Amino acid sequence: MEAFETYQTPLSSRYASKEMSYLFSPANRFYTWRKLWLNLARAEKQLGLPISDEALKQMEANLHLTPEQFEIAAVEERKRRHDVMAHVHTFGTVAPAAAGIIHLGATSCYVTDNADLIFLREGLTLLIRSLSALISRLSAFAAQYRDLPTLGFTHFQPAQLTTVGKRATLWIQELLWDLRNLKRVRDDLGFRGVKGTTGTQASFLTLFDGDHGKVEELDSLVTKLSGFEYAYPVTSQTYSRKIDADVLAPLASLGATAHKIATDIRLLANLKEIEEPFESTQIGSSAMAYKRNPMRSERVCSLSRHLMVLHQNALMTSSVQWFERTLDDSANRRITLPEAFLTADIVLSTLQNISEGLVVYPKVIARRIAQELPFMATENVIMGIVKNGGDRQEAHEKIRVLSHEAAHQVKQLGLENDLIDRIRKDAYFDPIKAELDTLLDPASFIGRAPEQVDAFLKDWVAPALADKESADAIRGGGKVELAV
Repeated sequence: MEAFETYQTPLSSRYASKEMSYLFSPANRFYTWRKLWLNLARAEKQLGLPISDEALKQMEANLHLTPEQFEIAAVEERKRRHDVMAHVHTFGTVAPAAAGIIHLGATSCYVTDNADLIFLREGLTLLIRSLSALISRLSAFAAQYRDLPTLGFTHFQPAQLTTVGKRATLWIQELLWDLRNLKRVRDDLGFRGVKGTTGTQASFLTLFDGDHGKVEELDSLVTKLSGFEYAYPVTSQTYSRKIDADVLAPLASLGATAHKIATDIRLLANLKEIEEPFESTQIGSSAMAYKRNPMRSERVCSLSRHLMVLHQNALMTSSVQWFERTLDDSANRRITLPEAFLTADIVLSTLQNISEGLVVYPKVIARRIAQELPFMATENVIMGIVKNGGDRQEAHEKIRVLSHEAAHQVKQLGLENDLIDRIRKDAYFDPIKAELDTLLDPASFIGRAPEQVDAFLKDWVAPALADKESADAIRGGGKVELAV
């Protein structure tokens, strides 16, 4: 396989952000390898190994690969059947003064694993920024519709009223948990460091003539030069593949959240209460010209399912690593890790695009409420009769009979719910007829939903987005435009 093909990312950069696509690109991967080799050489020189200033200078001047160097690496890999050694030799062609000390004392996992940890950490940072922007957009939506009554659903059957904004806070709360989880796993990431072929650092102990202190200092120096606070205290040839499982777990959890949100939007689109953005020239169906399919939300669901199952790859790979290492992790990880981050990136950008263009239809929502509210209001009617001196059991029986008559109209005859008209015509309810409009006001059925929205946004969302990282992401993020 060509060297430049070995690490090609499986999802098109047409859909992922430029930053995430570049992060997992061959250009960035091999640049990172060269930077790691430079960090190792600098640390080794600082601790007394005979590495010239010219060697470091040439290495630093050639960290980025040219197209010609990619071709050289491809030839070398076909010949040597080893990607790391192909790039060791390729680097040496442009840094000849360093050719003899590149990769000194290291094993392949020094560059491959340490680079992966760098990519995981940076990838998490990119996702955290995107997620912060999405939460901000949905929070504005929740605030806007904090007090717009809408029919609640349990079992996808009509239930007590809520508000459009309150329903959105349920989505946001799960996203806040995802934000917390992404930050936790990122901030917990360590570095593999300089550990040698089986994790014993034997080769470096030889290089430094048995000086354990210098080997420990080398590990610490390279870790700091690479931007990490600490290295894992013990490793095998690789860092534990359990780290991959730990990183992909919050991504899979994010996939579950995204799938739930997009599914809710798809169901609401079917009810014609809320729709995702739909372009003026967009076509929903090649045959049915009237259709407005929620294709963005469907894309989120499709990719979220993929994101959720990728975690299983990491778990299975972690479970079958024999002793100090086995290579059956490699091909799997080269697909799974980039795919997980690219997929999460696309899911978040698509959700942000949806959130920035959600269309709410208040009149449709009000009509559905009007169809169901008469049944829900019966308890208020009964209480009104009792307050005016009536008998609770007698009122209950009256309402029961009228409700069944209205239900017959709706279910058997396909007519509108006329329960309230029946109540108005029945002399028994004369004492409360002047109060019926008040008893049927949807706003009286939403409880504390608006106040819950306000408190949630103030006490939970605002603090979660107050740190500089999230604030910068929100300020710097413009509207997301999607490719087809």
